[in-house]
Amino acid sequence: MNILITGGAGFIGSNLTEYFLSKGHIVTCLDNFSTGHKHNIREFLNNQNYRLLEGDIRIVEDCEKAVMNIDYVFHQAALGSVPRSINDPITTNQVNVSGFLNMLTASRDAKVKRFIYAASSSTYGDSQGLPKVEEVIGKPLSPYAITKYVNELYAEIFSKTYGIETIGLRYFNVFGRRQDPNGAYAAVIPKFVMQLMRHESPVINGDGNYSRDFTYIDNVIKMNELAMTTENPEAINTIYNTAYGDRTTLIELVGLLKKYLSDYDTKISNIDIIHGPNRVGDIPHSLASIAKAQNLLGYNPQFSIEDGLKEAVEWYFNNLK
Repeated sequence: MNILITGGAGFIGSNLTEYFLSKGHIVTCLDNFSTGHKHNIREFLNNQNYRLLEGDIRIVEDCEKAVMNIDYVFHQAALGSVPRSINDPITTNQVNVSGFLNMLTASRDAKVKRFIYAASSSTYGDSQGLPKVEEVIGKPLSPYAITKYVNELYAEIFSKTYGIETIGLRYFNVFGRRQDPNGAYAAVIPKFVMQLMRHESPVINGDGNYSRDFTYIDNVIKMNELAMTTENPEAINTIYNTAYGDRTTLIELVGLLKKYLSDYDTKISNIDIIHGPNRVGDIPHSLASIAKAQNLLGYNPQFSIEDGLKEAVEWYFNNLK
């Protein structure tokens, strides 16, 4: 297949690229390197099935160029992070809403077979119920959450109005190899790993009892592949939780990281934890029901948080020194 991955130099995008190239597909990457990295894609540049387009989803012409002769679009390009969206809602909206609409429109016009996009668990907002079920959401708690919900609304309208097939994957706290530990908006797991490897105390927001459905990258890759290959009509033009289906508190997470990192550096086991204030816009608890994906896509996540952290820690230790 001819596949386009927007944000293909990012964490999830580069992992999808690696996987689909290994399966013999032809992969085009569109990225402006605002949050993605050249080192994430360096190993693909000499692959004859790989093409890099440096461009911006906010520019219509870049989107139109990227989707030429493409069968499937995996739209991963976005400005993530709740705090970033609170600090700069305008840019977040330009990328996540206008950029999304540009890509969706270009894909429609190019007769792309299916548009698979990164949605977000932040869409559940102030919904109290656990586990989170796709059809029950609350009010958004951040500009970022608003943008990701608007993506879902646009995808649904485009499916109904223009007939383009869409599938949204609500990612729950994805982690794994190539996830950037640097910068003000780094995800919690690589940030904690980097701090522990430097023998610095990780800072937990709040008392550490907030919980998340941490989801290893290989589970996410599998969900994307299932979204591409499904021929079940009921499985298309809808949204899926993309998660493991279990939750871990931040205190438990740091405990696991210290345990697994101590296999490489025994001093890490004695590092203390610092507690800071809760972050604005954070939801207390997140846990996905994966029943819909299991029933309609045959999804069966292989990596628990323990399994994923063991693999991730090994990669971090070998690559982030």
